[in-house]
Amino acid sequence: MSRICIPDYEYKERIAKAAKMVRDRGLDVMLVVSTESDYANARYFSGFWPLFERAGVAISANGDACLLVGPESPIFARDVAANSSKIEKIFVLKEFRESADPSYPELVPDTFPEAFKAIGVTGENIKIGLGSYVECTLPILDGLRDNFPKAEITVCNDIMVELRKIKSVNELACIQEGFRIVDLATEEVIKNLRPGVTELAMVGVAQRVIYENGAEYEGLPMYVFSEKSTSHAISRPSYRVIEKGDVVQLNLSAKIDGYSPATGLPVIMGKLDAERRKYIDFCYEMHNWTCENLKAGIPSSKVPLEFLQMFKDRGFEKNYVYGPCHGTGMIEVEAPWMETTSDWMLEENMTFQVDTFISGPTFGTRWEKGVVITKDGCKSMTNILEKGLIELDF
Repeated sequence: MSRICIPDYEYKERIAKAAKMVRDRGLDVMLVVSTESDYANARYFSGFWPLFERAGVAISANGDACLLVGPESPIFARDVAANSSKIEKIFVLKEFRESADPSYPELVPDTFPEAFKAIGVTGENIKIGLGSYVECTLPILDGLRDNFPKAEITVCNDIMVELRKIKSVNELACIQEGFRIVDLATEEVIKNLRPGVTELAMVGVAQRVIYENGAEYEGLPMYVFSEKSTSHAISRPSYRVIEKGDVVQLNLSAKIDGYSPATGLPVIMGKLDAERRKYIDFCYEMHNWTCENLKAGIPSSKVPLEFLQMFKDRGFEKNYVYGPCHGTGMIEVEAPWMETTSDWMLEENMTFQVDTFISGPTFGTRWEKGVVITKDGCKSMTNILEKGLIELDF
């Protein structure tokens, strides 16, 4: 059975598109850097996902590219990138070492000048663009400055946002497959939820299901929260024992060839009381309202401004944390964010997580799913939230 993935030719197309943008910007070379936790930009061009160490891809204005890895990764990188003809040129730089900061006294590493020369970039007075500034570690930045003291180094994150914001047919297929698996995991967790289980045990149920059904990894660190911990917008599951009457929050995910969709919804361990229901129902209402108001051609600030105003008008302003959408793809949360200050337009085949979170007095809840922007609206990539609030009977 064929696996849903990004074909090798699409990596070549990405490099060619990036090179044109590098030329148009007047740069000689763009460097993107990835870590294990945010691997997206280097993997976008090479398929390579670093472990412990860092990785980078350098793309020259003439369209050539090389993969830069740490001292322990060259064989791994060749097996992933070179053997599949994504990127044939691979260099080992000490600047991409792991955070334990080993000295590697016997290593004779490659250098930035050697790597850049291999893709046609020579000279001292060159212009270097950093395509993933946040992920660029100090050793890497120091290495560039030490090797090219006369270079002009600028930030060009927008190149990567522009490249990644519109999804191809193959990217959409990976995301859709991820949601198929997430739905299976969500259904299995709900089936196994009962008083006496722990949050972590339920995450384990989800992990088993996603791997059994074809995921390469979690799309994000999955969580199952209960009661007070549901108020955490970002957190981790614990050993807490789930009890009858609890609000339980699920956020589950599955990674397919680097693409990381996720679904979030609350489950009630019994019958929900009226006080908490008003928050959860309002959150669900706002989630559906957002989906109904997304479409290509509208300003990206329009929905967030109206979304926030509805929180104010309905008396929930103090319960607002963020919203209503963030980009999604290789990383479950990626640019662009849809915020009240955004200044770009929604376009067809952009993908977003409609991420609706509300903070109640002693708990919180999140309704979240992925959508694709279309000409006339948006298409949901999962139907599991259509069931509405799930109240389990014990």
